[in-house]
Amino acid sequence: MTIAVLIVAAGKGTRAGGGMAKQWRPLAGQRVIDWTIAAFKRAGCDTIMVVRDPENEHAAEALAGYDNLLYADGGADRSTSVRNGLIALKDRGITRVLIHDAARPCVCTQVIHETLAALDHAPAAAPGLAVTDALWTGAEGHVTGTQDRNALFAAQTPQAFHFDAILAAHLALDEVAADDVEVARKAGLTVRITQGDVNNIKITRPEDFARAEHILRSSMDGIPDIRLGNGYDVHRFGPGDHVILCGIEVPHDRGLQGHSDADVGMHAVTDALYGAMAEGDIGRHFPPSDPQWKGAASEIFLRHAVELARSKGFVISNVDCTLVCEFPKIGPHAETMRTQMAEIMGLDRDRVSVKATTSERLGFTGRGEGIAALATATLVRA
Repeated sequence: MTIAVLIVAAGKGTRAGGGMAKQWRPLAGQRVIDWTIAAFKRAGCDTIMVVRDPENEHAAEALAGYDNLLYADGGADRSTSVRNGLIALKDRGITRVLIHDAARPCVCTQVIHETLAALDHAPAAAPGLAVTDALWTGAEGHVTGTQDRNALFAAQTPQAFHFDAILAAHLALDEVAADDVEVARKAGLTVRITQGDVNNIKITRPEDFARAEHILRSSMDGIPDIRLGNGYDVHRFGPGDHVILCGIEVPHDRGLQGHSDADVGMHAVTDALYGAMAEGDIGRHFPPSDPQWKGAASEIFLRHAVELARSKGFVISNVDCTLVCEFPKIGPHAETMRTQMAEIMGLDRDRVSVKATTSERLGFTGRGEGIAALATATLVRA
């Protein structure tokens, strides 16, 4: 049995506001799509395909750091997007497939596993919640009647299928369907209902982001895996007319020496992230003996650490960097440094701290021989 996950992420998502499709928007320190992908990785699903709009710049940016995903191009509607994804999976030996909306980032492992397990007894299965509220019909802002709620369920995803059966059903479809359960039923497939989860919400309206963030921060599977990492770096002064600190060029009568651009602050933060993951330090991933990294922008190293964290299912909760030097003065540039670091890491600015201190003219920093930096990073496994 080979299982694949097909995440539908090609929609416009305009009702949720924010100036971009909801699946690419920030949510609790990551993007919506990052949480969704992490949920399936946590459930043990290794083959994940994302159906996205290849022309969407936000999609390209959000998915750039993943090196173990499959991709398919979306279509004009959801049914076409799913069909494109299924066709792209056709020759990979897939026997069962989970089809999930990218905008449901709060799906839990239990829902995923129970839906998959139902395929042992049926060609299709999907989670649902029995409707418990009274249902009305209405027009022009007035109640016009009531609707019997017996035998009604609110549909959720992931919806699970025997692969060949759902592929054949989509290929035979000649109209737009609301979801893949409708496609399956039109093809005569029996669909088993599994237990849904009230927290498995679909982000649709602007207020759903706050609810999703609360769910993700307060009801992760089991006890959160929280990691702390520390970083420390030093670079000596040498010839030059500026230093680069936390991605910002600061005028100075000397520069910092190093194999790369000698950004001591960014190096410390990068090592803190690697440390939290027990992934060594910058030298392990970017050896100074390799000439391709000579003079390299330290942003390359930091982005690698950030994407490695995301690929492992971690959310960066916060980072704190302290620069230790007598000169140049950091205060006038600290806020710009925070903004730059937050942008590189894809974090809200209030999760990034950059500050400075002196060593009271003691030691090599006090003598003006160089700059040191200390950093701490907190990671939480999604």
